[in-house]
Amino acid sequence: MSASLGRAWFHDFDYKVGQAGKAGFKGIEIFYEDLEQVARKMANNNKDTLTPEQLLAAASHCYDACHRSGLTIIGLQPFLFYEGLKDRAQHNRLLEKMKLWLQIAKRLCTNTIQIPANFLPADQLTGDRDVIAADLRELADLGAAETPVVRFAYENLCWSTHIDTWEALWDVVQRVDRPNFGVCLDTFNIAGRVWADPISPTGTTTNADADLKASLDHLVREVDVRKVFYIQVVDAERMRAPLVVGHPFHVDGNPPRMSWSRNARTFMYENDRGAYLPAENVARAIIFGLGYKGYVSMELFSRTMSEPGEQVPVEHAQRGITAWKKFVERLQLEQ
Repeated sequence: MSASLGRAWFHDFDYKVGQAGKAGFKGIEIFYEDLEQVARKMANNNKDTLTPEQLLAAASHCYDACHRSGLTIIGLQPFLFYEGLKDRAQHNRLLEKMKLWLQIAKRLCTNTIQIPANFLPADQLTGDRDVIAADLRELADLGAAETPVVRFAYENLCWSTHIDTWEALWDVVQRVDRPNFGVCLDTFNIAGRVWADPISPTGTTTNADADLKASLDHLVREVDVRKVFYIQVVDAERMRAPLVVGHPFHVDGNPPRMSWSRNARTFMYENDRGAYLPAENVARAIIFGLGYKGYVSMELFSRTMSEPGEQVPVEHAQRGITAWKKFVERLQLEQ
């Protein structure tokens, strides 16, 4: 297994990937906002809509920067707000957008695009899983027509409107029924839905331990490891006060778990930063229960990543690789 680093587009892209490479990471996820930042810098374009040519040139630059730092690009993410839309004109616009993303993926020399399960308001979406699967099948077929084939890694977010558990995710993947359509499994999004609750004074759901054990036992029985395209291993802070109106992270209209995710994730084992999820238990189920072998992304969303200063990417790269090394040691993994 190898570690990869995900998410951190506030700071200069080349500098960030340089620090990730120096720290010892072998792969990286490219966040679309990173690509836009690079494109605007290259084109000196801070106002106008970016052209496909500008984005493709930025993708080539990102690949070169990663290659110089010894980093494989394991995926491009996130292709947002696509499946299950009631607005079918917007659906068609996003299908056209995906055609550009497929070209971008080629420039990045990656074969994987990640799709987070839709979290638009419920009145804009259908919960009909046949419709959701049909929409995603269209993307899979576009990717299958490429050379090389592009894969799609669908991910449940613990605040997604309809597909917020791995069980719902797996049901959709089976309905899509395409070899290049699989899953990204995330320890935060699994534990953060069935075990943790940021609005609870205890930080957990009512039957947290029993429900998580049952869910992971079910995952090991049901999921085909060949459909697990990559995994993300990350923890999160326990809120000192429930994340409700009045909490510093609360945003009107946003699900509490979304606000929690965007502000308060931590790397594994960072107990001094409030990490408390049973993330290692989830990872063990995927790696040993399913037999997963492949990239492990140390993906992080946190308010700390938006702090200014050149030391911020350095500190996060070092924190991430420290967590990875402890993860390897505790699970006795082969790299």
